[in-house]
Amino acid sequence: MRKIALIAASLAVLAAPAVAQDTKTTTGTAPAEAKFSTVGKDEMFSSKLKGLNVYNQKDENVGEITDVAIKNNQVDALILSVGGFLGIGERYVAVSPQSVSIRHDTKNDKWVASMNTTKEALKQAPEFKYPK
Repeated sequence: MRKIALIAASLAVLAAPAVAQDTKTTTGTAPAEAKFSTVGKDEMFSSKLKGLNVYNQKDENVGEITDVAIKNNQVDALILSVGGFLGIGERYVAVSPQSVSIRHDTKNDKWVASMNTTKEALKQAPEFKYPK
């Protein structure tokens, strides 16, 4: 019985510093309060945007959305991969997000991107190169 009391007392002493560590407070400025949003199933996600083919008014595939550039908390440009075949000879161009129409085709349950341009115009556009 005496051994059990001694073991219990030893465990209480060993546990005391751990309890004291848990009660320490931190100093500094607390972060701003988080704001939450409700997201509907019909909203576009960047995971659906990346890899989306872009078609023109003649239903020709003119490029593929490969990335999104964000500036000042807003989409600044869509990066399109144009030209090339199977990754060979492709180049990138940055286009204004307002120049690309993205909509959900409810009949086929897929996202569709279109742009009023030609393959040739995008091939002649200034090339976008990722900053290093």
